[in-house]
Amino acid sequence: MFRQASRLLARTTTPWRRSRAFSSDVPATPAQDSNFIESWSKVIPNIDPPKTPSSFMTPRPATPSAIPSKLTVNFVLPYASELSAKEVDMVIVPATTGQMGVLPGHVPTIAELKPGILSVHEGNDVTKYFLSSGFALIHANSVADIIAVEAVPVDRLDPALVQKGLADFTQKLGSATTDLEKAEAQIGVDVHSAMNSAITG
Repeated sequence: MFRQASRLLARTTTPWRRSRAFSSDVPATPAQDSNFIESWSKVIPNIDPPKTPSSFMTPRPATPSAIPSKLTVNFVLPYASELSAKEVDMVIVPATTGQMGVLPGHVPTIAELKPGILSVHEGNDVTKYFLSSGFALIHANSVADIIAVEAVPVDRLDPALVQKGLADFTQKLGSATTDLEKAEAQIGVDVHSAMNSAITG
């Protein structure tokens, strides 16, 4: 009985495995819908068909056949580009699920970032930034795009100001009366606690 069940399960699951396409198998260039363009031309021949969002996107870079030796990092803020196409050995990002190390060949991922330290490892050199929040987008071609709302090198943080801010927001949290005041104070406590941890190591 168990032999038949395993055979039936193998028979039903095998086609699914074969038919499911991975993101790296999807063609990099967007395909045009010829039926739509033909129908549009019949109905409105004097106006070009509208462009879809995929028309404005550059083709996805091909996934390399071998894992590259370096990770390419783009680290941007709303007002500046901290790192642009910089090749590094590894980055460690403060994801909401915990510290996440990213090496070349990392599985494609999107991670939300929380207040914490972004470590950029290049040989024996480690550059650390304090991030307030943001997102990390890890691509299949060993490119990592890190987008932060605010960031500052850890060595530029003033320990006295961080301690003062932490004390102020802790006091505000204790005296808050509305949900909005509590939420704002809690965010301040979380950010200043993370900055304090970044300074003390």
